[in-house]
Amino acid sequence: MKITKIEKKKHLYLLEIDHTDQLYVTEDTIVHFMLTKQMELDQPTLDKIKDFAQFSHGKNRAIYYLSFKQRSKKEIQDYLKKQGIEARYIPRIITVLEKENWINDLRYAKNYLSQNLHNGNKGPYILSQKLKEKGIDTDIITSLLKDYDSSQLSQQLAEKSLRKYQDKLPYKALKDKIIQQLLAKGFSLSESKAAVQNLEIQEDDELEEELIYKDLDKVYRKLSRRYDGYDLQQHILQNLSRKGYDFSKIKQALKEYL
Repeated sequence: MKITKIEKKKHLYLLEIDHTDQLYVTEDTIVHFMLTKQMELDQPTLDKIKDFAQFSHGKNRAIYYLSFKQRSKKEIQDYLKKQGIEARYIPRIITVLEKENWINDLRYAKNYLSQNLHNGNKGPYILSQKLKEKGIDTDIITSLLKDYDSSQLSQQLAEKSLRKYQDKLPYKALKDKIIQQLLAKGFSLSESKAAVQNLEIQEDDELEEELIYKDLDKVYRKLSRRYDGYDLQQHILQNLSRKGYDFSKIKQALKEYL
């Protein structure tokens, strides 16, 4: 059999065999086999061309995907599957990409953690979960997080929460709220408490009095539809206590309010 036509088609080349059979191959395939028009082929060589073309196409798709940003091995594997690359070619493609340093999960994890310190908001626990989702080996994650210092980031996030809630919550509730937010972002309890401890939070009796009467008015209007007398007072006490107000201050506000 003979190659009777080689024609460029966007990202691929069209090979025509004996004026009838057609095969799309990559430029790498053309170069690898030094394919030319009128070149004679036997069946084993044609089979090798087809195999290499499939492999080369998958590799090129992966490199294109990697050109936008760094990816983990698992991300590349998932991408190739979605692109319809035959499963038997994927391990071979991954091996070559790792050998050529296109894929490096250790480097990927290091960069991921570094970027989080500069413009992220995740604590170590969430980072660990995210890296696992990316397919990063547990040993790599454990090794990197062992020396990962996120104290400065937790402090920055604590300060951001303080600015958001300092005029809206009583002293104790404010500290609890910031700790809860840090925990939700993946920081440990000890690190969250340390970040709050470093904040300059001072009790403001005037603000707290303003807040307690504001909340008392809302709670009273809501609960007075269902309760009265002693039951109403107890439910108000419980409700405001859960909001972080001091018990003695609630009782004093109730005494003046009712």
